[in-house]
Order: sequence, then C-alpha cells, then structure tokens
Amino acid sequence: MPTIYRWKGYRFFFFSNEGSPPEPPHVHIRHGERRAKFWLVPEVALANAWRMNASELSDLEKIVQDKREDFERAWHEHLK
Repeated sequence: MPTIYRWKGYRFFFFSNEGSPPEPPHVHIRHGERRAKFWLVPEVALANAWRMNASELSDLEKIVQDKREDFERAWHEHLK
C-alpha cells in the first residue's frame, strides 16, 4: 500500500492488488477516520467518501486533478 503523496495530514495511496478483476487506476485518501476514493480514468471522479464534507472533497478533487499524471504513473510503475 504505497503512499504516493501527502498534503495537510491527508495521505494519498493505493493498494497493490485490489479487486477481482483488478480495479482501474484510482487513489485512496485518508485523514484520520475520514476517507475517500477517486477514480483516475477515464476522468477524475469521486468513487466514494466517508466522513468528508463537500468542501473537503472539492479540495481533494482539485489535488487529484493536478497530480493525476503522477498518480497514474506511480500506479502503473508499481503494478508492472
């Protein structure tokens, strides 16, 4: 479960082997008990969230948009 980015106490990561069949590229985000998951393809989209408000999710979505290429590259490099 590599951490690929940190921001203001949020940890951005993915699991090495998730789903059967394997899920498309995405990123998990946690901050304490709060968590979210964003798909990276075909476009950045919120998959689910728990205990996060709309403002927080909006900020996180912007970060995922900005870092999307880096996150996708880390995903593919790790899962080769």
